[in-house]
Amino acid sequence: MMNDILKRVDHTLLKQTSTWEEIRKICDDAVQYQTASVCIPPSFVKQAKEYVLDKMQICTVIGFPNGYNTTACKVFEAQDAIHNGADEIDMVINLGWVKEQNYKAVKEEIAELKKVCGTKILKVIIETCFLTEEEKIKMCQVVTEAGADYIKTSTGFGTGGATPEDIKLFSEHIGEHVKMKAAGGISTLEDAEEFIRLGAERLGTSRIIKLVNNREASGY
Repeated sequence: MMNDILKRVDHTLLKQTSTWEEIRKICDDAVQYQTASVCIPPSFVKQAKEYVLDKMQICTVIGFPNGYNTTACKVFEAQDAIHNGADEIDMVINLGWVKEQNYKAVKEEIAELKKVCGTKILKVIIETCFLTEEEKIKMCQVVTEAGADYIKTSTGFGTGGATPEDIKLFSEHIGEHVKMKAAGGISTLEDAEEFIRLGAERLGTSRIIKLVNNREASGY
């Protein structure tokens, strides 16, 4: 089960105070444990890609963490990140548009970002802690219709993170081609196992590697 967890982990470090030494360390950990990717701030993408070469996928965030940048800004951010070597993009939606039910604008923005990404993976962060159940269901539809690859629960910078209830809700309303990423607050291996059981293909977390190290050190 441990390998199944690790291969789904986007090993994440997005703290405002993140340094290259810290980023390099999570890159080393990710390569050692063969996680799905490292998810890091855009300013470190080029350096990280040159460091890991083809040994690890580099994921970065766009419009992060609030999502209220203009679409033009998000498009530029994504183009710049891909130019610097990003393999995967995690974008934050405009939550104000969701609240005013301007779903057309949300869908068009996601579609624009997917156009920039091309064959590279685009994950859409809908920040579930700020949405009603009705809005979450609508966003499953919007993300599906916009052609994104993943729907993602959270930035980790909101008022709450991933919950099993949200992943279950996603699984009932997303299209067949859309996968799920649970992120924010995944603090135990049991949490990770539960999200995978519910169908999450990716886990955004900064803690899993440390938990694995602790378990290995304990002889489990």
